[in-house]
Amino acid sequence: MPLLKTKLALKTLATGEVLWVRATDGGSWRDIRKYVDMTSNELIAAADDQGHYDFWIKKGA
Repeated sequence: MPLLKTKLALKTLATGEVLWVRATDGGSWRDIRKYVDMTSNELIAAADDQGHYDFWIKKGA
């Protein structure tokens, strides 16, 4: 579910805007990274904070 919500949120952003995602699903650590690699978006940072997975994603063109 975190990946789906991330995809939907990115659609609402303008190019260059940054989305912050916080998830508790361990699979999101892998899934969101792979998704960003397959798109024009940029993973600015990612952090694992005691079971909370934070991602900062810059919207690509």
